[in-house]
Amino acid sequence: MVVKDVERDAEVIALLRRANEQMAVLGYTEHGQRHARLVGNIAQNVLLWLGHPEREAELAGIAGYFHDIGNVIHRVHHARAGAMIARDILLRLGMDFDEIALIMGAIGNHEEERGDPVSEISAAVILGDKSDVHRSRVHNPDTLAFDIHDRVNFAVRRSFLRVEEDKKTITLELDIDTEVSRAAEYFEIFMSRMLFSRRAARFLGCRFALTINGNSLF
Repeated sequence: MVVKDVERDAEVIALLRRANEQMAVLGYTEHGQRHARLVGNIAQNVLLWLGHPEREAELAGIAGYFHDIGNVIHRVHHARAGAMIARDILLRLGMDFDEIALIMGAIGNHEEERGDPVSEISAAVILGDKSDVHRSRVHNPDTLAFDIHDRVNFAVRRSFLRVEEDKKTITLELDIDTEVSRAAEYFEIFMSRMLFSRRAARFLGCRFALTINGNSLF
């Protein structure tokens, strides 16, 4: 089983679509198929760039695609709910039990409030999730009604997670429109995510760094 099998599954598509609709109603940024696909791709590439086995990277991609599916039940404890939803779907699709267990652990530990990097797959999913900051995630069409999360995401014109195996460094590069949001606001709401990303990078034997508009800040 590969990521594409999950992306094409009708149940997964329906659950992610409904989860994203509910997040929009609650005022959150985008948590649908776009976010799922991007997090999965980044998680997979992080492990590939660091020289991990291709199958391990594929599992990180699957876990990344599933990681927010629990929002279809409730935002609170969505990581735990998502792990159980993924388990049932992956069993139906015939995945190996041991691989399912790894994916469940990665999904269940992707939130900084109550999670930890517990495997290479888990660490890669954390880095993929926390690096997705971009204006395309903003649901609210009314810029005058933006809260700080909308404003910070809308200000980000480019985000890229750079992995340098030779330097053992993982860097989140952001280009921010400072007329929309000051860099300080990013730290105001995302500091816990950056610290979580640092722990994930450390688990992979790397240093985590952050640059905003070309300036090293973390």
